[in-house]
Amino acid sequence: MISKSPALVRTMVMAAMLVLGPAVAQMGHAQAAASNYNLPDFTDLVEKASPAVVNIRTTERIRSRGGNSPEDDEMAEFFRRFFGVPMPGAPGGPTPPRRGQPPQGEEQSRGVGSGFIISQDGYVMTNAHVVADAETIYVTLPDKREFKAKLIGSDRRTDVALIKVEASNLPRLPLGDSDKIRPGEWVLAIGSPFGLDNSVTAGIVSAKGRDTGDYLPFIQTDVAVNPGNSGGPLINLRGEVIGINSQIYSRSGGYMGISFAIPIDEAMRVSEQLKASGKVTRGRIAVAIGDVTKEVADSLGLGRARGALVGSVEPGGPAEKAGIEAGDIILKFNGRDIEKASDLPRMVGDTKPGTRVPLQVWRKGQTRDVSVTVTELEPDNARAVARRGDKRGGSADEAAPAAKPNALGLIVTDIAETKLKELKVKSGVEVEAADGPAARAGIRPGDIILRLGDADVTNARQFNDMVKALDKNKMAAVFVRRGDATQVLTLRPSQAR
Repeated sequence: MISKSPALVRTMVMAAMLVLGPAVAQMGHAQAAASNYNLPDFTDLVEKASPAVVNIRTTERIRSRGGNSPEDDEMAEFFRRFFGVPMPGAPGGPTPPRRGQPPQGEEQSRGVGSGFIISQDGYVMTNAHVVADAETIYVTLPDKREFKAKLIGSDRRTDVALIKVEASNLPRLPLGDSDKIRPGEWVLAIGSPFGLDNSVTAGIVSAKGRDTGDYLPFIQTDVAVNPGNSGGPLINLRGEVIGINSQIYSRSGGYMGISFAIPIDEAMRVSEQLKASGKVTRGRIAVAIGDVTKEVADSLGLGRARGALVGSVEPGGPAEKAGIEAGDIILKFNGRDIEKASDLPRMVGDTKPGTRVPLQVWRKGQTRDVSVTVTELEPDNARAVARRGDKRGGSADEAAPAAKPNALGLIVTDIAETKLKELKVKSGVEVEAADGPAARAGIRPGDIILRLGDADVTNARQFNDMVKALDKNKMAAVFVRRGDATQVLTLRPSQAR
């Protein structure tokens, strides 16, 4: 045991303080900084925004309970799509109470949702599915005032609805710019999940531009959204509405960490049309499109994956009249670049019918400029489908099928002129058998080969000669017609053939 004098102890303590002093000071500064870096305080924001968020309750009249009506089928699809559970009363779904049901012809509660006031004179925005097929719409404010609302219009494609109550000097929510949001920023939702009025949840923007529908690039968040939140606002830290809470991803029917909101910019464009005419008018050019993969872009010399690949063109439609063909890649619409296929329907849909618009397409290794006159997209438009006949045509001068599959694994035969007219194609060959690369790519007997790379296929002999000349180390783009749709498949020729 070694004893130390008091003087020695004081000297050692002072030395330790000199050594550790800066570190201790740094720790103190870090703790102070951490205490100053607080999470957002939503209290003032919620207090200011809540008066303009409303509860929406709908009713319906009791009809005959014999069999499933179209309304029942629609509601069943609604529960399956948005909540991931069967409709109450359906097999496997919750059983609704039977006691006290009103008799046929009387109104009963149909559902609840949320909404928010966008003008002091009573215009309220919500989801189309919240008010769909409602007999009566009731809007209840947080101060317990209740109004009967009038449906101004709804658009099921975007799930946006505009309703109105007869009142004045109502509280309203300011609208933000959904284009300026960034992943990671704080947002909150106010609504009526499970009928619990003015419930507030918060989270962050997880992603923007999520493609879950033809006409909507959704905002994805991790804000807790549950049944009843639909139609409520998604609000940024400035108290501005940047979206309408619309959908959840769920396997249980409840919140699982992913929710989707309609960007307010898109919703306002729809609501302005609803306010003006009660409906939404969209443009169309009558093409079926798909994404351009990296393999397709490389094989066609496009450089990078972009644009919308035309799978089929409606006979007599605007695109066919403009000279657009199946297999074209649309790169620009009205001067705007198309980065992915889902960009095109939104651009076309936002174009006023009757407008003549320039398009840039990629065809056979080069760009081409065409003009198309946009027509109106009719609600529930049913496009006529041209079906290919089952019986194969033939002619005396058909080339005989190849004795064995070519380097792509295909045995093909010529197509008679009568059948070409029936298929509405200028030229091509029909697949007799598919093996090797072709079979792995999904080509099957009966498919029509229209092009190989940038060259049109005119007959079986020419096609087989082109296949023989392919570079075995590069992917080849094969344009395949099946039914009325054309797709581009990339195949690598077999080395053994």
